[in-house]
Amino acid sequence: MNIYDTAHKLAEEIRKSDECVHLAELRERAYADETNRLLLDEYKRLQVQLQMSMVGEMPSEDMQRFQQLASLLYMNSDVQAYLMAEMQMQKTLADIFKILTEAAGIRFDVPEKP
Repeated sequence: MNIYDTAHKLAEEIRKSDECVHLAELRERAYADETNRLLLDEYKRLQVQLQMSMVGEMPSEDMQRFQQLASLLYMNSDVQAYLMAEMQMQKTLADIFKILTEAAGIRFDVPEKP
């Protein structure tokens, strides 16, 4: 079997998994409310900006806004459930990525100092 065919099969298995189906249901519920949708979009934008700024510096007002949004969003049970399920899915995908990179003999961890 071609490696790309295998990757597409894995993608389909992930899409059909209970975790992914549950995540989609939670996402739909969280985004059903217009206010939640706007806040989640801003939260996601700032989250990506924060991740990208790990190399550099994120403006303190953006960091403060991100923290305020997180506090506000986590008070909503539908949004909280969605964000927690999304974090779990990200962890699962990171684990899968680690398995694949190890199979290819590629290391992404930071070597320890001697």
